[in-house]
Amino acid sequence: MILSFMGFFCPILAQEKPTAPIMLEGRTLFYVRESGQYTAEQRANEANRHLGKILDSGDPPAVVGIDSGQEVPVITINNRYFLSVTYNDVPMGKSLQGQALAWKNTLEVAISKAEYERTLKYYIKAIIIAIAVIFLAAILSWKLGVIWQRWLKPLSTTPTDSNTPTSSSSSQPLSGYPSESSFKFQLVALLVLLTIIRGIIWIVAFVYISRLFPQTRRWSDLILEILQISLITDVFPLGNQKYSVLDFFILIGLLVGLVTLTRMVSRVLKSKLLTATGLSRAVQDTTALIFNYTFIFLGTIVVLQVWGLDLSSLTVFASVLGVGVGLGLQGIAKEFVSGLVLIFERPIQVGDFVEVAGLMGTVERISVRSTEIRTLDQVSVILPNSRFLDSEVINWSHSSPISRLKIPVGVAYGSNLEIVRNLLIKVAKNHQDILSMPSPQVFFSEFGDSSLKFNLLVWISKPYKQFQIKSDLYFKIDSEFRAEGIEIPFPQRDVHFRSSDVPSQNISPELINSLSNLSNSLATWLKENSHNQTRQDKNKDIQSNKVIKKEN
Repeated sequence: MILSFMGFFCPILAQEKPTAPIMLEGRTLFYVRESGQYTAEQRANEANRHLGKILDSGDPPAVVGIDSGQEVPVITINNRYFLSVTYNDVPMGKSLQGQALAWKNTLEVAISKAEYERTLKYYIKAIIIAIAVIFLAAILSWKLGVIWQRWLKPLSTTPTDSNTPTSSSSSQPLSGYPSESSFKFQLVALLVLLTIIRGIIWIVAFVYISRLFPQTRRWSDLILEILQISLITDVFPLGNQKYSVLDFFILIGLLVGLVTLTRMVSRVLKSKLLTATGLSRAVQDTTALIFNYTFIFLGTIVVLQVWGLDLSSLTVFASVLGVGVGLGLQGIAKEFVSGLVLIFERPIQVGDFVEVAGLMGTVERISVRSTEIRTLDQVSVILPNSRFLDSEVINWSHSSPISRLKIPVGVAYGSNLEIVRNLLIKVAKNHQDILSMPSPQVFFSEFGDSSLKFNLLVWISKPYKQFQIKSDLYFKIDSEFRAEGIEIPFPQRDVHFRSSDVPSQNISPELINSLSNLSNSLATWLKENSHNQTRQDKNKDIQSNKVIKKEN
């Protein structure tokens, strides 16, 4: 329909003869067309020059008249020729005399107004109006600044509401609520919009003030004419055609509209359709993102075609650009594909406790390019998605969050192994974060150099608390062993020297005997000190038990 409308009216518009404006003090009064050997522009220039002379002369008020004694009506000013009204100037359904009378009335009003605008009374009035306009523009600009400072800027420090619902496995808001980055982007967009509005207010104010005075009105008309010519002149070659600045503004507007429409459709797709499918949030986000990019790509091609760009003329340029962009975006493409694999194969999910590249933490977010992990130190680490496919990943929560911990423990030789086993089982069962099924187990692993080594095996359902659980178990094991007199020995080594290995030819026999006696004395002292410490611990336990019995 639109194409038919344009096809019907464009030939009619193309057949219209060119016109030129008759202007006075920057105001367009009416338009004239060519007449005989004179073009419309020549006729308009001559008439405008004559009007300017009349106003600049300072003569008494001009008198506009019509001379009907000629073949065509002639408009006169102060009984001097001004302009002839020809048949080309008359629209259909109107007579020459009627057109001349209409132009005469227009000229009288315009000349009278122009003469009034050159008086002192008008200048005073115009200055007052200009001051009022500047004051009004300043108030509006200040109000917009107050809106930003008082209402919008404080929101940037609290981008998320504490009452905003979040998913149970992560701290991110649920679908339909803006994220922190989206919220900040909206604030920046609002700031830019307010800045543009403030700029428009001042531009409108200055343009209006410039139209109040005849002298500045001419300059404003000249500036607007220059801007208009620079906007509509085709100066940028692209393909087989040239385009103007206005054409590029139109293209930018179309692309912005396309992106806005794509976001709206993507939001509806994500909040209405994908939510009903029961897919995970990561899959929903990825599907919406793929739709977003695809829609923008196809829409851009359609917009360029509608805009008038012949894409076939840019084939070579597009191929070279595609190769360059492809080489430059290899890393991004790799991360994008890796993100799709992670999202759809789901080896890791939001909320999983993982270990990768020496980092341990909970998966907070999975996007098509990167994954966010919050470590045990509450530090967010952004890892590229390819890291999860190129290296080994330990997922403590995969398929089941239940995992086993191994707690190695060593006791001194001579300890009662049955008591050791019972104490380890007791400590494990009394911890609230250790599962009762599977039950804790104790294994005698080996005879060590200085201790008997055991492994306490326990199962937990919260892998992210494994270090805290280990610490709690070690504290409790040490306390229980001390209460039962079970010693956790220091690592020790026995060094034996044979007399044949000692270079006795350079050492006196007295020194050798002294060293031997010192070694024997030190060994005896260490042994007695160890036994004394054990007796003291037992005596303390006996005394404490007696005190408890007396109290009972």
